[in-house]
Formats: sequence, structure tokens, C-alpha cells
Amino acid sequence: MRLTVDHVTRYAYDHPVRSVVQSHRLSPSVFAGQKVIDWEVTVTGGVKGAQHRDGAGDLVQGWTIAGPVSEIAVAVRGTVETTDLAGVLRGHRETVPPDCYLRETTPTRADVALVTLARSASGEDLLQLAHALSAAVSDAIAYRPGVTHAHTTAAEALALGEGVCQDHAHALIAVARIRGIPARYVSGYLSASADGSAHEAAHAWAELHVPGLGWVGFDPANRACPDDRYIRLGSGFDAQDAAPIRGIARGAAVEVMDVTVAVLQTAQ
Repeated sequence: MRLTVDHVTRYAYDHPVRSVVQSHRLSPSVFAGQKVIDWEVTVTGGVKGAQHRDGAGDLVQGWTIAGPVSEIAVAVRGTVETTDLAGVLRGHRETVPPDCYLRETTPTRADVALVTLARSASGEDLLQLAHALSAAVSDAIAYRPGVTHAHTTAAEALALGEGVCQDHAHALIAVARIRGIPARYVSGYLSASADGSAHEAAHAWAELHVPGLGWVGFDPANRACPDDRYIRLGSGFDAQDAAPIRGIARGAAVEVMDVTVAVLQTAQ
């Protein structure tokens, strides 16, 4: 499938700041399931800095915006050809050992309810257990935008019984780690939801490490494994660690962020 992305993130400051420094994970991952046809990231007033590929295989690009800065637009536009690999991250090069992703973080910290949910799932092997854990999270947390926020933890989302893709991913990571399965957060794009309706925002899911297969993606929000509707950008321990854009502004100001994303299927 050939997918086009038009993604703009705008930052506005109520008072001009002296400068802004950003770190981007906005380049599609290099693996057998996707091939970049064209891809461009632009930043209004921005100057490109150093770039490197980190231990998880993600390309990290630095940007500097000299002040005074009142508004910034980060625009991502491009086309990617995708292949359905049934969620398996085949051909992806990284140096971080999977066991590093057994580490607990604040958003994925387990409580009694998460431990109970993790223990409720079963499978004849680790792959079946991973599918069962993803299904358990789907059943326990209904998809509902607006009830959680950027800092909601997996435990809080489970207590609410509602959340968005970030909450589903954090909860799946938490229950997988409880069962001794390395798990990580993945950021990217989705062209449509499971029922074929448009998916408005950038998306997130989880990857669990299964011996013999490697990293396998699970999307509890859509009860699916990532297929050719997905574009993978990068990964991390949780949403903050895997954020496509991270940055800091020099100066005292209130920042307001607005994001628009369109992902469409185009003819080959």
C-alpha cells in the first residue's frame, strides 16, 4: 500500500521566547515493511543540527530555532510504500538488547489491578500469550477520546476503563512486563481504523518481543497487529520516550500546541 502523510504541529507562545531547540523522531523506520518514496520535514525558521541513529534504530534529528520566537510550524510530508508483515518488525537493525525493555517507567508502573489483568491472560506459548494480553487490554479499556490526558498512567486508564491509543499502549506494555515479556511504545501513523473509518491523529501501539520472531506489534485500540495501513516512526519505553517531537524553549512563556494529521492511501 502507498500512503501519503501530511502532518503539521504548530507551537504558539504568548510571549516571544529567546530560542527553541527540538529533537525529532519523524523519519519512518527502516525495515522490511516500509519503503520511503519521498519524505521531508521542515521547521519554520529552523536550522538543522546533528543527526544520529540511536540504539533502538531510530533516526534522531536536531533543530534550532533562533529567537525571538512566537510561533513554530513543524511540517512532515511524504509518501511511504508499506507491506503487511502481520506485525513482525522484520529487517530492523538495532543494538539495544530486548531485556532493556523490561524496565518499569512512571506511565507503565503496575498496580494491583494491572497485575490482576496480566494474570488473567493465558496462552500455550509466548505469542499466544501476547495476543491474549492485547485482547485483555482491549476489553478492559474502551476507546474514548477526551477522558485522559498526556500524563495519564496505565493504572489510571485501567481504573477509568476508558482512554486513547496512548493509554492502550501503556497498559499493554505494563501487563506484558508483568508477565516477563519485553515491551515498548511505538509512535507512527495509521491511515484508517479497523472498520475503515478515517483516523484523525498520529497513532501509537506497542511491540512485544517474542523469541524466534523478534519484535511483534500489537494495537489494542484497534484489536489488530500493525499491517500495511501503519507507518512506524520510532519507539521508546513509553510515550514521552518515543515522542516524535521533543524540545525546550528558552524564556518564560505559555506554549500552546495544535496538531493536524492526514494519512491517505494513494495509487501505486
